[in-house]
Amino acid sequence: MTAKLPAPVVLTGRHLRLEPLTRAHVPDLFAAGGGDEELWRWVPVPLPRTLEDMERTIDDRLADPLCEPYAVISLADGRAIGVTCYFDASAAEEQVEIGGTWYARSAWRTAVNTEAKLLLLTHAFEDLGMGRVTWRTDIRNERSQKAIRRLGASYEGTFRRNKQRPDGSWRDTVYFSMLADEWPAAKARLTERLAAG
Repeated sequence: MTAKLPAPVVLTGRHLRLEPLTRAHVPDLFAAGGGDEELWRWVPVPLPRTLEDMERTIDDRLADPLCEPYAVISLADGRAIGVTCYFDASAAEEQVEIGGTWYARSAWRTAVNTEAKLLLLTHAFEDLGMGRVTWRTDIRNERSQKAIRRLGASYEGTFRRNKQRPDGSWRDTVYFSMLADEWPAAKARLTERLAAG
């Protein structure tokens, strides 16, 4: 199978739906996480304190030619509760990055991240034919690193002084990946975790 680049698509699970991000999602997203310093602590963009700030944050995602962004929609109430993205996709190299992810605090420690990543990974490996999916995160973001490891991703290394944070400090960036031949076992674990509750 020849790999394909991500394109706008709707991916639906039991608890949530991923749909192409638009400006129409901004009010829900601001209600979900605007001004929450803990939520945005490790997201490499300035904290959106106002609705206009959130509009700029979403506009920046939409304008990024290397990003395919999705709103994370709760099926319980139809509201956007976060954002997740594909980045830097290459059909020739059969790889894509998952990142730019944040969720309302109400979604933390729930099935949301597991199901969102299950949907994105299934689409990447099974529909797009990718051979490799990657993640990267701030070395200080231990919660994100644990979540990535729970997906079944492997640690690949740390790039020192790799990216500047919004506060001007420099971060070390931790890299992870999952390969296509590792996906079936990871999928089984994620599916079992979701079924368990």
